[in-house]
Amino acid sequence: MVAHAADVHEPLGKIGRGACALLQDSPEEVLAVHDELDFPPGVAKLKLGGGVAGHNGLKDIAAQLGTNAFWRLRIGIGHPGDKDLVADYVLTSPRASEREQIEAALERCMEISGLLLEGDMEAAMLKLHTKA
Repeated sequence: MVAHAADVHEPLGKIGRGACALLQDSPEEVLAVHDELDFPPGVAKLKLGGGVAGHNGLKDIAAQLGTNAFWRLRIGIGHPGDKDLVADYVLTSPRASEREQIEAALERCMEISGLLLEGDMEAAMLKLHTKA
């Protein structure tokens, strides 16, 4: 099952918890795909668990699931350089050069989508994190 927020104001955690309840999945079977300020555009990484680093969507998912132990597919978008600019930055379309890099990262993520859907997260991580 794939669930997503209809817009940026949707409570993501409720979607995640609802999907888990419907499918009787554990939080470790949840994959949150999200933007990552700490990575430059073009970087994509997969990991299990960790903090939420101020990301409101991740905060909501963790709160609703009752744990941080869920998978994250992190897509780098870069950082505006000033924490006071973050809210506007994440809601603004990227510049053309950054968009190309983000789209390339998304293409690499699509290459591992079969592994993700099969639940072979370790193989997906290895493939995504290995330089070609």
